[in-house]
Amino acid sequence: MSNKIKCSHILVPKQSDAVDILEKIKNGQKFGAVAKEVSTCPSSKKEGDLGYFVKGQMVKEFENVAFKLQVGEISEPVKTEFGYHIIKRLG
Repeated sequence: MSNKIKCSHILVPKQSDAVDILEKIKNGQKFGAVAKEVSTCPSSKKEGDLGYFVKGQMVKEFENVAFKLQVGEISEPVKTEFGYHIIKRLG
C-alpha cells in the first residue's frame, strides 16, 4: 500500500444529497463535473482534486476509506465532521 495517494472528492452537507450524487455518477455523469457543480469544498474549482497527500493530513474517517480504494474506484458516502464525502482515488 502506497503511503502517498491522490484523490478527488465531492463534499455535501446531507447524506441524502451524497446518495443522490453517487447515483448520478454511477449513471454516467462525470465525477469532476459533478464536483464542480455541487461540492461545498473549495477543491470544487479543481473538479474536487485534492492532490497528493499522506496519512495524517486528512481526517481519519476520510483517510480510512481513501487509502483502501483502488485507483479509479469511487467510495460510498463517508461521514466526517465536515459533511458527507464521495471520494475518487486518482493515483
